Amino acid sequence: MVYTEVQVKKESKHYYRVKSFRENGKVKKKTVYLGVNLSKEELSRKEKEADKELNIFSTFLTEEDLKFLKTLQQDFSKEPLENYKNRYEAFCSLFSFDSTGIEGNTLTLSETSHLLFEGIVPSTRSLREINEVLNHKRAFDYLISYKKDITKDFVLELHRLITTNAIDEELKTQIGKYRRVQVFVGGSIPPSAEEVPKKMESLFKWYSKNKKKLHPLILATFFHSEFEKIHPFVDGNGRVGRLLLNFILYKNKLPMINIPKKIRFKYYEALVSSHKNNFKPFVDLLINILKKEKLRF
Repeated sequence: MVYTEVQVKKESKHYYRVKSFRENGKVKKKTVYLGVNLSKEELSRKEKEADKELNIFSTFLTEEDLKFLKTLQQDFSKEPLENYKNRYEAFCSLFSFDSTGIEGNTLTLSETSHLLFEGIVPSTRSLREINEVLNHKRAFDYLISYKKDITKDFVLELHRLITTNAIDEELKTQIGKYRRVQVFVGGSIPPSAEEVPKKMESLFKWYSKNKKKLHPLILATFFHSEFEKIHPFVDGNGRVGRLLLNFILYKNKLPMINIPKKIRFKYYEALVSSHKNNFKPFVDLLINILKKEKLRF
């Protein structure tokens, strides 16, 4: 568990970042001093710096979690090739249905599956909604065929595939590009457009530095959280972000995770928590999905 402790000394507030952990049956603490009378911006920056020193990611997976994930990975490696096509179609349909549905798409799972694999176009749905689902499959197919690692070009191509013919007319010039305007997400304000390239480059560097150090689930969780926090595009951030989360898992031979739209509010809450440097709820959410899901791809 990681938290910030405040101690008042002579009318001044002193901040400490604390990691509580269990070792040899005993609870221990490691503390990093952050500073005195910090502003919210300074505190947030200092907390992130301290978390790197404290290696907070080691606290997010319990021994039980690690055992489950190891067994899951072993079992997944034994999935028969004979039903690969069937698993692909089932997961692609479900993933496209839920990921676009989280963003408001109204196609049913049956309509999504028939559209993607039988070419049956639902007559009661808008052209944009139809394109959103078709685009998601195109991006998904690109992802599973892509043999390299995460780069700026890869992310921009996913965005191009996701948004082509499925974005407002006035935003078409920003397809496959980092946003050039400020956006607003609920009650939060993502970084300015000028900050996006630098923050994304920093995220890519973090990924490259940690991809062999951290468990793939932790790697995917943090990357997705930071990606959504930066919100690099004018539209399509959620769909692209969930594709990237699954790319990291797929690349590391773990089954992909489909976040059901029926639990989207739990997903939003977990993301908000992770944006405040508490990643545990998001990790737990993903593990619970993996435990319940029988379809593995």
